[in-house]
Amino acid sequence: MSETWLNKVNWTEDGLVPAIAQDTATGRVLMVAWMDREALKRTVQSGEAVYWSRSRKKLWHKGEESGHTQRVKEIRLDCDGDVVLLQVEQRGGIACHTGRASCFFSRLENGQWVEIDAVLKAPEDIYKK
Repeated sequence: MSETWLNKVNWTEDGLVPAIAQDTATGRVLMVAWMDREALKRTVQSGEAVYWSRSRKKLWHKGEESGHTQRVKEIRLDCDGDVVLLQVEQRGGIACHTGRASCFFSRLENGQWVEIDAVLKAPEDIYKK
């Protein structure tokens, strides 16, 4: 398969594009991460989400430690070509490293961030090193 489709992505100066992971069953936004060309290419090839970890400065196969992988059902590019949307099946029902279903578990209420989603599994039980 030709990789000219990768050239349609409007990469940042440092070669990244934001990627939104959305649960295909519920429509809920699970997380936002970053991808470089290789991460997007590997995601397409493997059918599972692969991101670029800015903190670790390396490719990150989502769920490589936790087992909470994301099976990609569809990939979309926004109108400006600068955001990727992944429609995913979230394995284990946990997308966040805090043990919650979504990374968006805090809601602004009266000028304060309130955690509205329960921890489904304690991080220390997920990440046993």
